[in-house]
Amino acid sequence: MRNWRTAGLLAVLPLGLATTTAQAAPAAVVQIEITRDLGEQVIPYDKKVDETTVGGLSGLDHDPKTGTWYFISDDRWRHQAPRFYTGKLTFDAQTGKLTAAELTARTWLTQHDGSSYPKYGEKESPDPESIRFDPATGRLLWGTEGHHAGTSHPNALTQLAVRWMNTDGKEQSKLTIPDNLTVTAGTTKGPRTDTGFEGITLTPSGIAAIVEQPLYQDGDAVSAKQGGPVRLTVWKRDGTPAAQYAYMVDALPTESEPADPADNGGVSEVLAIDDHRFLALERSWTKRTGYRVRLYELDVSAATDVLHQDSLRGATYTPATKRLVKDFPSPQNLESMAFGPKFANGECTLIVGSDNNFSADEKTEFLAYAVKGC
Repeated sequence: MRNWRTAGLLAVLPLGLATTTAQAAPAAVVQIEITRDLGEQVIPYDKKVDETTVGGLSGLDHDPKTGTWYFISDDRWRHQAPRFYTGKLTFDAQTGKLTAAELTARTWLTQHDGSSYPKYGEKESPDPESIRFDPATGRLLWGTEGHHAGTSHPNALTQLAVRWMNTDGKEQSKLTIPDNLTVTAGTTKGPRTDTGFEGITLTPSGIAAIVEQPLYQDGDAVSAKQGGPVRLTVWKRDGTPAAQYAYMVDALPTESEPADPADNGGVSEVLAIDDHRFLALERSWTKRTGYRVRLYELDVSAATDVLHQDSLRGATYTPATKRLVKDFPSPQNLESMAFGPKFANGECTLIVGSDNNFSADEKTEFLAYAVKGC
């Protein structure tokens, strides 16, 4: 397997974490398995960085050369303008334990000309939901999930997007979004509001993004009665769509009584292991039980390419396979996930982070694990 996540690194610490690695020889495929809990760190509620409120962190990734971590907020001008933070996650060099989490600087997300994106409630106002650092180019990739217009914001229709930007936050280009992911004014085709791209990831040869819930034309919204197919789209490096696969998300664990319209579930993040295997973070919330989060390994090797299949309702296709890796006990609103430094024995650190919804009742936390098969 190509060691594409740590390109450019040169040596390892004898007992603990790898600081640099040589080009790895191809290895046999090993299923992802969590081997150790490496602890957690919590960011205090209402923490300020560069006069902005830290919260809503919905994506994270790091530069393996510099050790810089990037954290994107899903704030849509409700507190401040769209932004990401840079900082550091510190791991003990011998044990791998996560010992500190610091956010130290804020960077605004801006358009090609350096201007701000449209504000909340305006057309094409972004809703940032994931961020990735590309070691090959030094650029960042981020996604927005799209929204329908509503009675209070009749002009707020926003399309799904995956954008390249420089580390100064300025947009450089966008990927081409398949027609079946177009947000429409109706309720028969395209993504439901707030359920578009929740997760994006870089693969060895391309880019992938996953929607949170089934498209209107693919199935009903996730409920306690049924899960449904969500689409994982794969692009070539030049931004053109290459393939699309269906992944079956779980049903909600329970139904609130009386029914609560806020009950929801789906995929909150995706992380590539190689070109065919991914980690999918499935998160649900019901008024009755609170959050449930499960981590799955999915494989699209034998899945049907549905890129040119407009609707999956009643269609014949083979979805990606899935295998449970971890069921998180008493979780927060887990929305971000990234691999961190590697161990000398070949294992990776896996970081999972939560979005506190800017609420004092929820936490911004980072959970760390040692995993093999990465």
